[in-house]
Amino acid sequence: MSTNFVSPQMERSLESGNMTRIQEFVLLGLSARLGMRDVLFAVFLTLYLLTLLENTVIIYLTCSHSELRKPMYFFLGNLSCLEMCYVSVTMPSLLVGLRSSPCHVSFTACIIQLFLFIALISTKCTLLASMAYDRYVAICRPLHYPLLMRPQVCLGLAMTSWLGGLLVSVVKTSCIASLSYCGPNVLNHFFCDVSPLLNLSCTHVALTELVDFISAVVIFCGSLLVALASYAAIGRTMLRMPSAATRRKALSTCASHLLVVGTFYAVVLFMYSHPSRINSTDLSKVLSVVYTVVTPMCSPVIYCLRNREVHTALQKTLRSRWVSAVRTDLAHSRF
Repeated sequence: MSTNFVSPQMERSLESGNMTRIQEFVLLGLSARLGMRDVLFAVFLTLYLLTLLENTVIIYLTCSHSELRKPMYFFLGNLSCLEMCYVSVTMPSLLVGLRSSPCHVSFTACIIQLFLFIALISTKCTLLASMAYDRYVAICRPLHYPLLMRPQVCLGLAMTSWLGGLLVSVVKTSCIASLSYCGPNVLNHFFCDVSPLLNLSCTHVALTELVDFISAVVIFCGSLLVALASYAAIGRTMLRMPSAATRRKALSTCASHLLVVGTFYAVVLFMYSHPSRINSTDLSKVLSVVYTVVTPMCSPVIYCLRNREVHTALQKTLRSRWVSAVRTDLAHSRF
């Protein structure tokens, strides 16, 4: 007497073989009334263009003025370049969703957006840590600053940040892309993020979640610890400074970076670690807007608001442009 026996592993493989792979995802975008979408579209488009303009100005100033060719401004230029790419990955799908909600995105386009987003946010974490280390050396070890932050070291830190972000993104995106998605295909978000995609997978995601957790510990928590350690050392050094004027000067050199780091890490930490009882999709989307739209726009303003060197460079640029424009008008008027 023979009995047909099918193991659970074979059963799952047969089921997965019959699954139809999703070819596109539907992004619901920001939940808003029909009358509000045009207003939100105009607001976010303005923020997007303003972010591109601000960061372009920062990159131009750091490249064209010799007095800004210092490690701090080298990292600031890298951060501005990253912010322009970062906001350009998520903002187009947000704007398209507001104009023609819902937004349909092919599977390939969604995975590419996810890859770029992970690479850029990982790079941003390590780049912020490198900037915190730069401020630590400048304040705590000023005599060794020219040696410890020489151009080769700065270039190495920047390249490590960019290449490390790409490597992490390759691993995480490969794991997520290899999952099976058999329906539904609706993402309640305005771009392709890790958590919404994992929620739609119809196969086991334990390995992918483990990879996501390990990468978060290495990149996010590691860079946060470097920033915290740097600013703890800076705080101890400032307390030992002899005069209040010296402490104020030291604080002014790192206050802007501390504000940017604090805002970014606070939002991301709250978003990915808040209790499940307040797990609101709309709240997650609002927080995503903060760290994908608001912080890239505010970072150049925060960094340059009280920076005299940047103010001087900007004034020189505007003055030279104005003088050249006047000379051009005078030349044309003669003819």
